[in-house]
Amino acid sequence: MKIHEKYIKRCIEIAKNGLGTTAPNPMVGCVLVCENKIIAEGFTSPYGGAHAEVNAINAVKDISLLGEATLYVTLEPCSHFGKTPPCSDLIIKYHIKQVVIGCLDSNPLVAGRGIAKLKAAGCEVITGVLEEDCREHHKRFFTFHDKKRPYIILKWAETDDGFIAPNQKSEIKPIWITNAYSRQLVHKWRAEEQAILVGSKTVQEDNPSLTVRDWSGNNPIRIVLNPKGDLLPSFQIFNSDTKTIVIGNLKNEVLQASDNLILESINWDSQHDIAKQICDVLWKHQITSVIIEGGAQTLQTFLNENLWDEARIFISELQFNSGVKAPILRATKSKTTEKISNDTLSIHKND
Repeated sequence: MKIHEKYIKRCIEIAKNGLGTTAPNPMVGCVLVCENKIIAEGFTSPYGGAHAEVNAINAVKDISLLGEATLYVTLEPCSHFGKTPPCSDLIIKYHIKQVVIGCLDSNPLVAGRGIAKLKAAGCEVITGVLEEDCREHHKRFFTFHDKKRPYIILKWAETDDGFIAPNQKSEIKPIWITNAYSRQLVHKWRAEEQAILVGSKTVQEDNPSLTVRDWSGNNPIRIVLNPKGDLLPSFQIFNSDTKTIVIGNLKNEVLQASDNLILESINWDSQHDIAKQICDVLWKHQITSVIIEGGAQTLQTFLNENLWDEARIFISELQFNSGVKAPILRATKSKTTEKISNDTLSIHKND
């Protein structure tokens, strides 16, 4: 393995420590190397905190080494003032002579300006090292800035005979199709994404809380589709565990906005692109990733408009014989399959 690739790979590894905490900032990894030895590492702090480059530089015990060091980073250092000062300015301050970058930042506030500033200060800049790997790592960030929408993950569980729910239920609570291990994995996924989205029928029939209970991590922002405006505040999804955004019909809405509850409205006429409108609302609220957990109509809406990036589908050994049919997903070239005990998990990437 080439030496630059070795250290960029390490940057990607440590950057994953920020998964689920940095949004809407990217989860960047940074490594400082002097005389072929790593002298410090850093990754992006939770949103509002220090960036990866700052954390790495602050971790150096002997700052005299920085003048002879190479800084490796997954994404172009920022050049603007946001919640924190520009990382490029800090790199210049310590006279770091060489910077190796995985991929360029497409955020219009950066977009090459960080590199230009470093070069103008006499720093040698090398770009495009493991670029595809870095772009895959930063897929949420790039989707948000390049496509003006969040990275969209569709998730559902279906029975062996292709149903996601029975026709009738005796209680307002979920009927579990998958095993406990699969359900824990879903909670891990929730902790990794910025938001989670369901339709009103799921709320009415399951009364979910949509929080992280079986895994350690932050609760995602809850997104609820409420086209009829008839959901009542007594549902668990409107508790104070985390922020909730309701995308509904403000003409009929019975809910009242608060610090923890945001009300938005779209045109629910079938002639309009409903999924696209939902994405516009999420982009407005700077949501870089969302996991959509149902129900069937909500999932199919995003499939029909081809607004999705991953589909994660559990298939259990159960059989319902009848019920609510699972969404229809066209065949994809990019598919992986694994066993979760007696469940089968298929992950599809949108070709």
